[in-house]
Amino acid sequence: MFERVLAVIVSYNPELEKLVDSLKGLLLAPCHVLVVDNGSTNQVQIKASIDKLSKASSALTLVALPANIGLGAAHNVGIEKVHADNFDYLLLLDQDTQLLEQSLEHLLTAHRRKTEQGERVSAVGGSYAHGSQDESVYIRFGALKFSRHDADEQDQDGCVATDFLISSGSLISVSSLKDIGAMDEGLFIDHVDTEWFLRARSKGYKAYGVPAAKMHHGLGEQTHTMSLAGRQRNVPQHKPFRYYYIFRNSILLYKRSYISALWKWNDIQRLFLIFSMFAIFKAPRKQNMMMMLRGVYHGVLGRTGPLNIADRNSKQES
Repeated sequence: MFERVLAVIVSYNPELEKLVDSLKGLLLAPCHVLVVDNGSTNQVQIKASIDKLSKASSALTLVALPANIGLGAAHNVGIEKVHADNFDYLLLLDQDTQLLEQSLEHLLTAHRRKTEQGERVSAVGGSYAHGSQDESVYIRFGALKFSRHDADEQDQDGCVATDFLISSGSLISVSSLKDIGAMDEGLFIDHVDTEWFLRARSKGYKAYGVPAAKMHHGLGEQTHTMSLAGRQRNVPQHKPFRYYYIFRNSILLYKRSYISALWKWNDIQRLFLIFSMFAIFKAPRKQNMMMMLRGVYHGVLGRTGPLNIADRNSKQES
């Protein structure tokens, strides 16, 4: 059975060489590729590189947006094309994600098997390597904290049950997408994938990790190793503005009735750890703290969209 897959890569000021390498690898897979560029400063160079690649393959197209409309909205550009052109699956990828050989086939096989067994599948996702470390880790909600599950727990279909996945490397069937809906554009960047998976979960859908589907994926500008409850964890550090979205969007999700209570409890603990590490111990502490506190404030107010718009709305009301 031949299924039509559209891989959607959202780019924003990418390292051009890495983006081109990822695209070359994808064009060897059985899929079409859509790059949605979110108003990059090097968009002219991106266009030139993609034009060159598309001469060798009609399966590659580019949507060049004039400004950064956010991750959720950029994903929705791809979702609109999936519906309009009658694709069967959507594969979401970040600009720094590179699928390894046969990964897409592993994802398709896993999704097909679970669906044939009567499962309502939100998505299946690959396992990622960050730096030199290979991590086949999937997250479930726990009574005390997020619990981590690896490839040793895969079932007879080569899958590991998980409560949500990162969007990059996630394969979603169009039939599920029609029922679950598109991405929440108001969240702009962080928790866009979290919200979608939690919404799917509230509708009875399940997500699965597929350890055999390998991908390289970057998680942050810098990664710190910390010990928590006797376990070593890699914690990505972001630029200060990202902490605004992380904290604001968590608060926004806490107020939604369909969001899992266990996820809320686990996420509160995660925010406490992030605050402790990056507002107290890791520079730039002051900038990180100010962005976190602003995010909490805007989350309580219900502000959405990009930071500059949320700030403007708050000033108009004060």
